[in-house]
Amino acid sequence: MIYIVILFFVVALFLIIRKLWTKNSWIIPDSPFLQEWRVILVEKVAFYNTLSDEEKLRFEFKIQEFLLNHRITGISVSVNITDKLLIASSAVIPIFEFPEWRYTNLHEVLLYPDMFNEKFETEGAGRSILGIVGTGYMEGKMILSKPALHHGFANESDKKNTAIHEFVHLIDKLDGSIDGIPSLLMERQYTIPWLELINTKIEDIYAKKSDINPYGGTNRVEFFAVVSEYFFEKPKLLAKNHPELYKLLEQIFNQSMISRNLNKKKLSVGRNSPCPCGSGMKFKKCCGQIHYTSAGKS
Repeated sequence: MIYIVILFFVVALFLIIRKLWTKNSWIIPDSPFLQEWRVILVEKVAFYNTLSDEEKLRFEFKIQEFLLNHRITGISVSVNITDKLLIASSAVIPIFEFPEWRYTNLHEVLLYPDMFNEKFETEGAGRSILGIVGTGYMEGKMILSKPALHHGFANESDKKNTAIHEFVHLIDKLDGSIDGIPSLLMERQYTIPWLELINTKIEDIYAKKSDINPYGGTNRVEFFAVVSEYFFEKPKLLAKNHPELYKLLEQIFNQSMISRNLNKKKLSVGRNSPCPCGSGMKFKKCCGQIHYTSAGKS
């Protein structure tokens, strides 16, 4: 009995120390968001283009915060600023309406050149994994395929975004249990309806009566991640085909995705280009004004 008490005390002490260390070591952005970073977001991230001016500033702050506090490492592949911004965007999009959210269960994202297998190998048989949240000796790490990362933001017709999928797993996991129930985001009264709906929708997937990615039928953990991809990639279609599911995801993520215009994609933005916000003004005179002005341009 004494050993159990000691073990409990050690574990509790470890958790307290880790919490204090995380709080004290967390880096807060204190420099302006770079104009060239903003252009990449405009060109690559449809979600960003749907935001108001105030929301864009919040999004940019969270991007900087993520990049300051999480390593991104290329494994046999180079990592450029576009890669970093797409990874950070994938992290920020699901928790955008939770400004105090921190991925305290993630330390490093490993970017792989292609698909990999369960042994994290990029050569040989069984290479079908595009992304994974680490456990065991890989705890605190995430692995993403670089092509899959870019495909998630480039493809306008599917309902998939591998990186968002994996960050939703992290959100699910942060309450201590990865079970398809994001307790830190979901109010208690929605838990039972959520579980009942999951069971119904998984049955529909097995019966081939659903347009939800069949991988979502694996279990409720994967179902939550798969339908979250759907929610952020094709919200209007989700609301049309699965209105009850869409409504619950609105409650979970505190976002009305159907009110956003996600059609603004693949824009090439220069200082004299029309501003992607739709104001009719040039980019340098609208959303990019603060950066061009600060650089002495007009």
